[in-house]
Formats: sequence, structure tokens, C-alpha cells
Amino acid sequence: MITIKCKSKEKTISSAVALSKTFLFSIFMIFILGIGCSEAQNNNKIIHDADYYILEAQNKEKWEADNKKIEEKLAEIRKNNGGNPPNIIFILLDDLGFGEIGMPDLKVLRGYDTPNINAMAKNGMSLERMYSEPSCTPTRVSMLTGRYSVRTGLTEAKATIAGEGLAAEEVTIAEILRDAGYNTSHVGKWHMGDIEQAYANNQGFDYAEFPIHQQGQLAIMHVDSENSDVIRSVDPDSELQTYTKDRTFVANPSHMVTGVEMRDGKLYEVDLKPGEKWTQQKYREMNERYQENALAEIKRLAEDGKPFFLNYWPLFPLTFIPSDVKEKTLNGGTIPGSIVEIDKWIGEIINEVRDLSISENTIIIVMGDNGPFMQYAGITGASDRLYRGGKAQHLEGGVRVNAFVLWLGVIEPGSTSEDIVHVSDLFTTFARLANAQDKIPTDRIIDGVDQTGILLLGDTNGRRDYVHIYEGPVLKSVVKNKFKMHLPPPGSNPIAAPIYDLYRDPREERPIDSVKYGPWAGGQFANMIKRHMAMKMKYPDREPTYDVPYGGIEELRPETVQMLEIFVMSAPQLQKKSK
Repeated sequence: MITIKCKSKEKTISSAVALSKTFLFSIFMIFILGIGCSEAQNNNKIIHDADYYILEAQNKEKWEADNKKIEEKLAEIRKNNGGNPPNIIFILLDDLGFGEIGMPDLKVLRGYDTPNINAMAKNGMSLERMYSEPSCTPTRVSMLTGRYSVRTGLTEAKATIAGEGLAAEEVTIAEILRDAGYNTSHVGKWHMGDIEQAYANNQGFDYAEFPIHQQGQLAIMHVDSENSDVIRSVDPDSELQTYTKDRTFVANPSHMVTGVEMRDGKLYEVDLKPGEKWTQQKYREMNERYQENALAEIKRLAEDGKPFFLNYWPLFPLTFIPSDVKEKTLNGGTIPGSIVEIDKWIGEIINEVRDLSISENTIIIVMGDNGPFMQYAGITGASDRLYRGGKAQHLEGGVRVNAFVLWLGVIEPGSTSEDIVHVSDLFTTFARLANAQDKIPTDRIIDGVDQTGILLLGDTNGRRDYVHIYEGPVLKSVVKNKFKMHLPPPGSNPIAAPIYDLYRDPREERPIDSVKYGPWAGGQFANMIKRHMAMKMKYPDREPTYDVPYGGIEELRPETVQMLEIFVMSAPQLQKKSK
């Protein structure tokens, strides 16, 4: 028996004597007991996942010293800006894996250039080991809540009407910043669900304009895409329907709600009138409107004088119709052409911030939300050029993305960081930049760790060396420093698991026996997973949140109402809610 004391609290734990003498086991015991002690003594402390505490135990003195330096820098920044914390502009781009933007030397591989994003990197910082989640919704959930999306119950990227979304009980970074005195605005893609509590205006944003669904509806499921052989059978008028009994099985994108905007505190659909069909032209008009309104929001927010958070998520560069692409590239695909156009739009945003004389108190972040959409690699010109895999996969190609940070006068120009960063870290980092850590909830696990040290102190000052990667609700792989393990089938010996050295084998094609990695790395990864799952048992994942779709949207079109009635009738979990 081993007895370990934590001040006035004492716990007894049984273990194998051999293991009890190893360093890792000692650290593991510190973690197990540390959580119990910290919760008993300080109920206001943020709860992180298991492996964070192992790092904290080994780096505590350095982190405490770094914290003093960080606080001094943040205090100076606020002093130089009238006591205000920095404005935050976060731009999230769809389906762009690592190497697709910035990194000008790679233009010879991809057949296009992004000069404005290149300039961001030259004048700011490149986060070169940024991990997203494998698809749109999970990445956005993680950024907004600071939690792996699996913890929130929202794990899938829904393309059509679903009656599901982000729970009101989740606390978003927009809510934290709003409560800290920020003005908050969201423009562009949302993809957090089609139920009222999940809408951007109900998740912390003072102002919001966004499509209820995403590009599955808006860029793929319309007649122009069918005519270009991107998709088939979405237009009922294009084929005989002789034996069709269920006319709702193939969703009609024109019957779904498209974009909504706030007017006098209410939401209205703005893109379609009754009887109209959704087209590529309407998709382009939506994108251009969001760019224009994002620029207008920056000006409005800056003139107000309060610190602000603008969440701008364009729908481009996801586009599939060659005739609608305005920019020509050597690649010739639809997405590279759209990336070049988006790069110009980002240049407009940077210039607007400069012209408003707020550059030195505005942090601008641009990143991709997951890897390339390889299912449409042909017409789009997308490719998993560097890392293998793409959207919806746990492979590095699905979750490694570029991220660039511009903060003139604060971040060292041309700097890079190879510290591991996960998209959930933005939640915690933004909260610290806003001096709002005290508003982070302490009744749930927060996966995001504070990475302010990377921004203000530079490379090697990160506080993470691990990532758990899920596909939907299933844990598929674990990253630790330079190693990555793909989970073996249930019941398998972890010694047989495929493990990769990501510096030697970045495409995860040549697994080596786990016994060749450090001290039996398969077993070490198994311990990581056990700790992670033990924390999930203590703080269970939220169940999915269901409700009747399109609640709170004024003046729904007749075809939308009819579609909604049929959907609710076929969904038993919603019938009581609809009465």
C-alpha cells in the first residue's frame, strides 16, 4: 500500500510495487491526487484534462515565472491603449490543410500564391503545429467552448435539417468576452446547429448574420452543381420521379432556411423569397455580402471605443463551379482560385484595421478549420500535398492546419512556433488576453490551455505536448510530442498499435513496432488514454441537444414550413417539443 498526503487530506492507493518506483507512476499519482486536493481547496480552479497536470507538475516553476512576465506585458499593453485589452479578429477558413495558405515556398507545389497571408506571416507569427478537429462543426465547437467537441454532444458536421445543435449550457468565448466588456459580432458561416439555442445571437454575440446550415446546402446541393456533375439527383425536375414515394429523402436545399440576419433583436431569412431556387449566384452574393459586412463591422466596432471580438468565418474558399471562379491559377481548380480571392479579402481586412489606426491593439488570427475536402479533389484542385489524409479523418492531413497571428508592435515579426497548439487553446488564450480567466467555467473539463506565452514570449513557451483526436464520438489517435498512436481495435495489446514518428514519417505510412519508441511507448499511450477516459467518467460528455429546427426565425417561407412539419412528424424526440 502507498499512502500519499496532500496537506490535510489523505488518500491511500494500492499498486504494483515495481510500478510505484518509476518516475512516470509518481507523476501519475501526483495527478490523481492533485485534482482531488485542488478541488477541495480551490473550487474556482479551471479543470483540465489529465495530461495537463503531468506537464504542470514538471514545469510549474517555469510557468509561474513566465506568468509574471506575461502579466507585465499584458499590463503594459492595456496601459498603452487606454486601459483596454486587445481587440480580437478571428478568421476561420474552410477545408484548408497545412501548406495551403501562406508559406510562399510551397506555391510551386500547389500552383497559386497568397501574398496577403504571406505578409501576415512576415509581420507576425506562424503557429506551425496547430491542430484542428477533423471537420467543420467539431473545430468550431472546440474554438468556441474550449472543449473537445465530443464533450459537448455536438460531434458531426450536419449538412441538412437535423433538429440538433450547441447546447445553451455550453459557455462560449463570445459570452466570456461579452461579460468582460467586449462588443461581440459574428459574420459568416456558423454551423453550430439549426435549433434556436444554438444560433450565434444566443451564444454570446451581440450582432450576428450567418447561414443556418453550411456549404453542403449552399455550395453543393443546387442545380448549378448538378449541371456541373458535382452532385446528382438534388433537383427533382432534372429526372423522372416515377417511383419516388418519399420526396424528402433527397433534401431540397431551396426549402431549407439559408442566411439569417438580426433586425431589432429578431432573426429574418434574407436570401430567398417563396418559390425561389438556391443557385451559385446567390451563394456568391452571400459570400460577398459577408465580406462587405465584416469590413463594416470592424469600422462600427472600432468607432464605438470598446474592445471588440469579431468572429468572421467566410464560406469561400469552398466552391465547386468553375465558371464562378474569378481568379486564375496554375492549379486551375475551383478552390485555389477562391483561395486567391479570399487572400485579397483578408488583405482588405488588414488594411481596414491599419486605416482605423487600431493595428497595435488588434490581434488578427487566420487559420484553416480542417484538412482538404478530398472527396472533391478532382474539380476543386484540393490535395493532401504534405500530410496524408483530409477532412473528416484523424490523420495529420485531416487535422494539421496553418495558423497565422498578426499583432503589430507586440508579436515579433517573422516569428514561428513549433509548439503544439490545439484549436481549443484559442478559447483560454483569448480569455487571458481579455483579462477574463475568472469567467471560464470551473464545473467542467476545459481542454484548451493558455498559450499566451507563445504569443508574448515566443517559441518553446507552449503548455501542451499532447492532443486526443476524435472522429465524431470515437477516439481514433493520440499525439504526444513527436509521436502519434493510432488506436488499435478494442481488446488489442497496445504493443501492437501502429505508432509513428511524425518527423520521420509525417504521412503516417510506415508504422514501427511500439517497442522501438522510447520506453515501451505503446504502454505509455495506453496510460494516456486510460487517464483521459477516467476524466470522462468523472465529467461525462453531454448528451446531444435536440429541439425543433428554425425556432425563433420570423416569417418562414411556406415550403420551409411544410418541410419542417414532415421532419418533426418523423422525429419522435421532437414531437412533444413542437406542440
